Amino acid sequence: RGIERALKAGVKSIEHGQLADEDAARQIADAGAWWSLQPFLGDSDANVKADAIGRAKQQQVAEGTVRAYEMAIRYDINTAWGTDILFTPQNVDTQGRQLAKLTRFYPPLDLLRIATGRNGELLGLCGPRNPYGEIGVIRPGALADMLVVDGDPSVSLDFLAEPDTSLRLIMKDGRVYKNTLAA
Repeated sequence: RGIERALKAGVKSIEHGQLADEDAARQIADAGAWWSLQPFLGDSDANVKADAIGRAKQQQVAEGTVRAYEMAIRYDINTAWGTDILFTPQNVDTQGRQLAKLTRFYPPLDLLRIATGRNGELLGLCGPRNPYGEIGVIRPGALADMLVVDGDPSVSLDFLAEPDTSLRLIMKDGRVYKNTLAA
């Protein structure tokens, strides 16, 4: 019901929504809205709850996460990659691994497109509030955040789990921060 109310009120992005049902997913698709899903998969990256009720709810969300990704694909919903890791600094180093896990739902290059260009499209919806200018694209005038990796992103994104060794070049806003490429 919350998703339905949000869409009727003109909301353009549903955050989380792991417990959405088929009808809610269809409504997101029909509205042309975005679904920013988080990789809550009940695995080694989960914030394990100490109490039985919390663990049961966490399991429900993990199962709902799988269904949510499946519905997002089935209904061709504009999907963004979301993460709450920014608010849990000690978990930031798991971000790449968590993204790589989503290849169980998407081919690797499609997943990279979601996490970069598609997320840029979603952020672009904020219009005049957008402090970044053009993002999510590689072209003159756009902010250039680029990575050169040791790995083949068309085959696997597992290299993201080891960013210290696999990220060979890191460029942010057009400025090089790391370069271990041979001259």
